[in-house]
Amino acid sequence: MSICEPESSEDFKRYYFLRWKILRKPLDLPLGSERDDIEDKAIHLMVCKKDRIPIAVGRLHFNSDEEAQIRFMAVDERYQGKGIGTMLLKELERRARENGARYVVLNARESVINFYRKNGYFAVGKPFVLLETIYHLKMKKFLY
Repeated sequence: MSICEPESSEDFKRYYFLRWKILRKPLDLPLGSERDDIEDKAIHLMVCKKDRIPIAVGRLHFNSDEEAQIRFMAVDERYQGKGIGTMLLKELERRARENGARYVVLNARESVINFYRKNGYFAVGKPFVLLETIYHLKMKKFLY
């Protein structure tokens, strides 16, 4: 298993498909809804088992020099609970730190709040609704 950045158009196709499959398809959202307008400014990572087929994906971008944000973290259902999400999260944090961020923020779905808490994140504010039906909690972690 390895962590890599998608490089080819085929890599990105697989990367975005997994993001859609895990995060958007269950909400009946169309292909393409898993992307936003800052994809080209972000760091994209994927965990691959073999042949560059992603089993987990995540994205990091910067909101300011000090603040990095993790978005679109997704782990294939067959691999959840095996430490793969933690491995990916640690690498995203490492990249944030390496690029000068002092802290990371993210919007955690209600179902994964405990995962992020176990990895050192704490709540910032109150839960809110995104995508019309899913409760999220803004969370933060200092990197020093």
